[in-house]
Amino acid sequence: MKKKKKKSGLLNAGIGEELVRLVLGSDSKKKKKKKKLTASRKKSRSLPAVLRPTKENGGLAGVAVAAAAAGAAALPFWLLAPGKAKADEMAKFKGRYYAHRGLYEENQTVPENSLTAFKRAVEWGYGIELDVQLSRDGFAVVFHDDDLLRACGDGRRVNDVDWNELKSMRLFGTRKTIPLFRDVLELVGGRVPMIVELKSGPRNHELCRSVYAILKDYEGDACIESFDPRIVAWFRRHDPARIRGQLAQPASFYKEDGMSAFGSTVLGNTLLNAAARPHFIAYRIGEKPAPVRLAESMGAARFGWTSQESGDAEGFDAVIFEFYRPERRL
Repeated sequence: MKKKKKKSGLLNAGIGEELVRLVLGSDSKKKKKKKKLTASRKKSRSLPAVLRPTKENGGLAGVAVAAAAAGAAALPFWLLAPGKAKADEMAKFKGRYYAHRGLYEENQTVPENSLTAFKRAVEWGYGIELDVQLSRDGFAVVFHDDDLLRACGDGRRVNDVDWNELKSMRLFGTRKTIPLFRDVLELVGGRVPMIVELKSGPRNHELCRSVYAILKDYEGDACIESFDPRIVAWFRRHDPARIRGQLAQPASFYKEDGMSAFGSTVLGNTLLNAAARPHFIAYRIGEKPAPVRLAESMGAARFGWTSQESGDAEGFDAVIFEFYRPERRL
């Protein structure tokens, strides 16, 4: 959840076009619409002629202006509106505290994203938040950082190393190792709800397909979230019944990670909800911008991260925490 400074893959040269297709539809559909529109124009008067006030039309120009103004006023609501989740499904995840990367210790004697940390969270009755990404050979592993340096002392990226090598790496100098996503699910066994963060990278579609296939066989409660709206949008299309969330934080944090001012503004204000239609917004605890508050007022559940003391966990439907022991329920 805490973002390590890196060159973000979000809102790169390709994401704009990809998200436009998600929001507005495919190019082929637009071409068909264009052909239909061209044909209809041949059979009808020009738009200015139709709107020009005459005795016959009674002043359609005024109607058109009013309609345009109403459309402009409605646009922010359409852009920011969340998805509509079934109340009973959403209730499975609300009112809970979620152990950030498992119930690990700040000094990493019980390492983050380790089977031991997840076992402790289950024993304490907390929900679990974890991070999933792919090894080079396509295994879904539970690990936060893009590279292995901080946790394992190896400067390579996780997606450049095969699972056979990753599984032998020790976490933070302990005897604990990197787990497979499947192994974590088997350990949890549906005893507590889970928030699964998919890490954005060069193989987003492959990661989405892998997580989808694994969760399809899991009988417990698990929702997904990501900082990347393309990933959330993928689940909207392919697994619409699963609860999905948009991770976000103020624009200044994206800028610190090297993102452009435009990209930072878009992501920090969740301006791509039209593509992803998230059921909840997991926002960095602190002040929220107006667009996020508007999305929440339209029904997006309020998830907060990362709480490090009980006083900052108020006003949320669910809270991701670390380094203290809150009550099990909000």
